[in-house]
Amino acid sequence: MARIIPIALLLVASAAPAGGEEIDNQATYRACMEMARIAPGEAFERAVSWRGLGGGDAADHCAAAALMGLGQHGEAARRFEALARAVKAEPPVKAELLAHAAQGWLLGGDPGRAEAVLTKALELKPGDADLLIDRAAARAAGNRYREAVTDLDQAVAAAPWRADAYVLRASARRFLGDMDGARGDADQALALDALHPEGLLERGILHRLAGDDEGAREDWSRVLRVAPASPAARAARANLEKMELRNPQ
Repeated sequence: MARIIPIALLLVASAAPAGGEEIDNQATYRACMEMARIAPGEAFERAVSWRGLGGGDAADHCAAAALMGLGQHGEAARRFEALARAVKAEPPVKAELLAHAAQGWLLGGDPGRAEAVLTKALELKPGDADLLIDRAAARAAGNRYREAVTDLDQAVAAAPWRADAYVLRASARRFLGDMDGARGDADQALALDALHPEGLLERGILHRLAGDDEGAREDWSRVLRVAPASPAARAARANLEKMELRNPQ
């Protein structure tokens, strides 16, 4: 899903100091968003205080980002959606805010609402590869694999260099039983990025399902070498352990 990134000037422009107090809103916004990344609790308090001083949409955006960092995904998603409705900005900015909301809904375990929000975002920014990939992820999380593949077909047509789109389509096709298509997508992803952790994980799964334990072991072991702290590495390690238990030397 989409990263939460500053929408800088477009939101800061709507923030006006209150009570005659002079505030550098752009600097405050940048500092608040950086704090949301490293100290979300403190960032939320700062955003609430700044909102009372006229921080406007920029303060609301930082507060929502801080809540996401605190793991309050549903509340963050609601705030991002409200901000997308309220902010006076061009459609692409509103679409980005909706993408952040969808991230919150997905992390909060509501892929259906994430999909609905991303559909609205795509109405504002049609054909956007990031949004299509995000909606595909939401659809896959809701076991809507055919719809996910449809989104990913459009995404790879628009951005054929996106290895992540091929990896996600490989996974969706695997769940649909299209092993040849899944393997083709995994191979294409790794042709674009030979060390893509999720791509190696997915191809290892496909090797394993095809009975190629050595190929699976090679791909999963490579994940552990190139991205040892990643979620893909955790999955690869678990798969290796399961395979060794079933096939003791």
